[in-house]
Amino acid sequence: MFIDSHCHLDRLDLSPYDGNFDAMLDAATARQVQQMLCVSIEMEQFRSMYEQIKPYDHIFASVGVHPLNTEGAAVSAEALVEAAQQPRIVAIGETGLDYYYQQDTVEVQQQSFRNHLQASSETKLPTIIHTRDAREDTLRIIKDCGDVSVGGVLHCFTESLEMAKAALDLNYMISFSGIITFRNAAELREVVKAIPLERILIETDAPYLAPVPYRGKKNEPKYVVEVAQCVADLKGVRVEQVADQTRENFHQLFSRTQVSSTPE
Repeated sequence: MFIDSHCHLDRLDLSPYDGNFDAMLDAATARQVQQMLCVSIEMEQFRSMYEQIKPYDHIFASVGVHPLNTEGAAVSAEALVEAAQQPRIVAIGETGLDYYYQQDTVEVQQQSFRNHLQASSETKLPTIIHTRDAREDTLRIIKDCGDVSVGGVLHCFTESLEMAKAALDLNYMISFSGIITFRNAAELREVVKAIPLERILIETDAPYLAPVPYRGKKNEPKYVVEVAQCVADLKGVRVEQVADQTRENFHQLFSRTQVSSTPE
């Protein structure tokens, strides 16, 4: 059984399924993708996203604001804590820093990041972190404001082995997406090889970043199998072992998934 630990189900292209959300889920189930974490990136869309996934006992959700969606004001820790009281919320985020696209919003991004880490500490829910071109500041803010007893995950990891090791020391897991299957990702594949399987998650980040051989198409949860197979090939193990270990890692990190297994 595979788990897609990071996807955006409210943003998927359902046209291959005639707009039928259940048919998309059935396609994932047919490939043994049996659980998913639907990740929030905007507070304005959080309620509708949550209502979409709420009826499904195998789908969990997070609450947070992506660093590129701060829109001039940092979401408050109080707002995040309040939204996180919903039973199927198992994480805070995604949050973090992205200096690649919006260097002019660095200050707001950093305050938003701090507020997410505060909410994570208060709720004891792990933090899902996006980081791009912001290695030093990301690690510094985690060290300054994060709760090491709660930890989290650096999702869709594309950074250096040194950053990965520093994150592991801060009680963060590392999640890999379909990027590891890309031809130009040789250095990232070396990071996969170097990190213990016990600290790895797999994800699609759907609808973005579809893995080879689907690169260029819209991504969806069923393609997390390709990510798992790539990890297995790099580690020299069977894909079933990757599925088993990453599933265990997922439930260890997102511990609320173990008690939120019934629909509301």
